[in-house]
Formats: sequence, C-alpha cells, structure tokens
Amino acid sequence: MNPVKWKSLLLLGIAIFSFSEVNAEPFEPFSFPSMMSALSITTPLEFCGEPVPVEVQEVRERIEKELLLSLWHRPQVILWLKRSRRYMPYIEEVLRSEGMPDDLKYVAIAESALRPHARSSKGAVGFWQFMNYTGQQYGLVINRRIDERRNIFASTQAAIRYLSDLYATFGSWALAAAAYNMGEVGLNAEIVEQGVNNYYQLYLNLETQRYIFRIIAIKLILEDPAKYGFYLAEEDYYPALSFDRVRVQCFKETPIRIIAQAAQTHFKVIKDLNPEIRGHYLPEGNHAILIPKEGSENFQARYRDLLKHWSSNQKEQTYLVKEGDHLTAIAERFGVSLASLIIWNRLNPKAPIHPGDRLIIYPKESVPLTVDEDENGNNSTSVKNN
Repeated sequence: MNPVKWKSLLLLGIAIFSFSEVNAEPFEPFSFPSMMSALSITTPLEFCGEPVPVEVQEVRERIEKELLLSLWHRPQVILWLKRSRRYMPYIEEVLRSEGMPDDLKYVAIAESALRPHARSSKGAVGFWQFMNYTGQQYGLVINRRIDERRNIFASTQAAIRYLSDLYATFGSWALAAAAYNMGEVGLNAEIVEQGVNNYYQLYLNLETQRYIFRIIAIKLILEDPAKYGFYLAEEDYYPALSFDRVRVQCFKETPIRIIAQAAQTHFKVIKDLNPEIRGHYLPEGNHAILIPKEGSENFQARYRDLLKHWSSNQKEQTYLVKEGDHLTAIAERFGVSLASLIIWNRLNPKAPIHPGDRLIIYPKESVPLTVDEDENGNNSTSVKNN
C-alpha cells in the first residue's frame, strides 16, 4: 500500500477511536444466540394441529432456510413483535369464536407484516393481502372511496371465512393456506396432476413451496422470541388499538376534516384509525367510524353543528373543461391551489383532463370553524377570525 494512504488511514482510525472514547457511550456487547442453536427443534412441530414431518430431511432443510432468512432480518422481526400486541388480540378472538386454529394468525404476518397499506406487485392489498375479486366475493367493500382490505376488522372476518372454505375444500390446513397463497384452482390442478394431496410432498411454484415454512418460522419466533435473542419489555410493544366506534350519516360527500373536528382530533388520526377510507372525503351514506375515546362524548352534537355550518357555506361552482385547459392554469384562474383542485375533484394528478370534464371549485377564501364547549358541555359553533 502507498505509505501516504496507509498513514492517512491510520490517522483516520485514531481520530474515530478517540472521538468514540470521548463522546460516546461504550457499546453493549451483542448477545444473539448462535445461528446453529436457533435451528434446534427439540419438540414435535405442528401447524394448525397437523404434524409437520421434520423427520424428513428435505422438510427440515426448508424450515431451517426460512428460520435463517427471518432471523437475518432482525429489524423486521422486531416490528412483527411490536405490532403483534396491536392487532393479534382481535385476530385471536375471531379465530376462537369461529373454532379455528390459532396458528392461522401467523398468516397475516406472512402476508403483510401487519401493515394495513401493504400492496403486492400483483395488486393484493391490506393485512390479509386480498385481491380485488376475492375480497369482494367475501363481502369487502372495495372501490375508489373505501377499501376494506385495509381494515383489520372487516378483512380479518373475510380472511377467516375464506380460509374456512378452503379447509372444507382441501381437508388440510396446510393445503388451505397454500391455496390462500396461490389460489384454489391452481392448487387443485397440481394435486390432480401430481396425484398427491399432501402439501409437504407437492411440487408447487417457488413462493408457495416456501409459504407454509415461512409461516412456521414466524410461529416459532413469536412463540418464543427470547430463544432467538429478542428481549422486549412490556412497554416495548405497540399498545392495542383504543377507540370508540360512532355512526356517521353523510347526506353527501363529507370532508374527513369535519369528522376529525367533531372528534376533537386531527385528520391524520381519523385516517390512521380508518385506513380503509381513501382520499379526503367520506362518500354519501351511513358509516361506522373509529375515533379516539376521548372525542366520543358529545361527538354527534358537534358533528351536526359542524356539518350544518359547512353545508350552509358551500358555494362551489362547476367549471366545464375547455380545449387547451390544464389543471395548473385553471387553479391560477380561480386563485386556488393546484393541490386543492386535485383533492376537491378526486383527480389523479398524472392523468389528463379532457374537454367536457366538470370540475368543482370552491371559493378562494375559507373561514376556519371551531366547536366550543361551555362548562356544562353544551356546544357552540364559532368562526375564528385571525
């Protein structure tokens, strides 16, 4: 090595070491278990009460592979664990009430890592990764305005019904889960062609060949996280969902901000509690909305006042798009922001507008509205002047 480069590297190393000694706390030693000890499976292994043939060398290898891949991605496992207290209690409750195996709860982790907005490259969405057609077949509302695949309560109910139907078809929970992953038609075709109805003996597409083993690896880790070097204190877990459910009547499209104001919270809180709501408005109709517990008292009275004030102040006009128009020019013409124009009309900013399209435009000036409560809990609507 060039002596100058060697000297520079040596000085850099000394500087980094000196800085860490003076300015940083000493590093704690890692205490991860060895990878080999993590692969030790000493008890009979089951999935949904069905034995997993770990005595078969190829089956053991596939389990070990998924365990190693999961454990290598330790930050992801920590997120599984932390999210589990937020969503798993409800999934477990539904499985219990339907008399179905508790192990099926791990399917949701394998599918989405318990993320409401997870989306696959094939278009599957939500906690249980429903495709559009299958979700609608099992009663989920899926359109441009509401997508219940993102709702933990509705999607879990649908997923449990779907898995129950798959079990009735295939007579095995491993096959039912495999069909959940690849589709029942495709799995049935493979069973007929190969003359085998045992998941562990079927040759399937690579994703489905891994699928049950990935779920088993998740089960092993979450049932005994300390064995795999994950030591979470009670306060490390994300808290369970806390909310009240209220009924909201929308006589026409209603801004979510009205719901948020009535619940004495923020737009983001309502969107986070109700991830199935797409965009900024609730469509016309009756809706069950989750709001923070502290905002439920007198919610309906506040909502009626806010809705009445908002409705009476709606002075929108309709603009007919002409040849050569574009959104930026229209926004400038009416003195409104481009972002507002897009939100008001639920537009895709990447999609073109066409002559003859109708755009809703609200007045440039809008007055913030607040709802005040007197000492007796009575509501009064007021306009905020700045």
